[in-house]
Amino acid sequence: MERVATFAVLGDSAASGVGDTDSNGISRGWSYYLAKNFKEPLVYVNLSRPGAKSDEILHEQLPKAIIHSPSITAVIVGGNDALRNGFSPENLHHNLRSTIKQLKALGSEVLLLQLHDPTLVVPLPKTLGAVLRRRINAVNQVTQAIAAEFGTEILRTRELEGIYERKVWHIDRMHPSKFGHQLLAHHFREILSKRWDISPIELDPIVKKPRVESMRWMLKNGTPWFLKRSVDLLPAALYLIVCEHLRRLLKPNSQKAAVIYFPEFVNHREAGLLEVFEERVS
Repeated sequence: MERVATFAVLGDSAASGVGDTDSNGISRGWSYYLAKNFKEPLVYVNLSRPGAKSDEILHEQLPKAIIHSPSITAVIVGGNDALRNGFSPENLHHNLRSTIKQLKALGSEVLLLQLHDPTLVVPLPKTLGAVLRRRINAVNQVTQAIAAEFGTEILRTRELEGIYERKVWHIDRMHPSKFGHQLLAHHFREILSKRWDISPIELDPIVKKPRVESMRWMLKNGTPWFLKRSVDLLPAALYLIVCEHLRRLLKPNSQKAAVIYFPEFVNHREAGLLEVFEERVS
């Protein structure tokens, strides 16, 4: 009897295909291109959702995936954890580790993704960029530690040639473009083709969208996102900038590569601005 594999995808917008939609507005993304190129029978289950954090993946998406006993599972997570109040590498580590542990117990082959450096794609104020870079680096350190512990495959995005070229990114400069998603599918195929029969991923020609279409997209999608995040992310960003300046003032000679700082966004009436926790990563 011919083997039937199941490919499950857990994660956030980077897993759900934001940045690549068809003519009906349906998101496809890198996992779609990868799944359709399997030569053997495949059940494709994408349970990801834009905005999802690691706790949702562990408690909501994972139980649904387990029902299908996936042969391969992609777990793409961490970006939303880093962009929210109360970011904690320890909580991310707990959630991701628990997720991977259960998948490995099922015998599922797990795929992880290293996050790119967003400051090389999106222009940001210097101080905010430094804070965001540390948070994303903390996510990657968690991901890499778990990959090493469980022997899972990880696509090292930052090592891919041309990853920061404009054509790889969607108009919002936060998600891959169609070309970017196909590029990720190509590199994930290289990982899986050692054990699975998968046709090469075709990279479609890049079609430059008219400026008016880009403006229309930003008004329809970008503005609501910005307003929503202004309630959550903007106050956090301002607080992070203050903490960063205080850190530089109080510890001007600290080794940036050795220490990751992340504030707990508790009630500011109960905690002073100097309540900053640090995690040793060297």
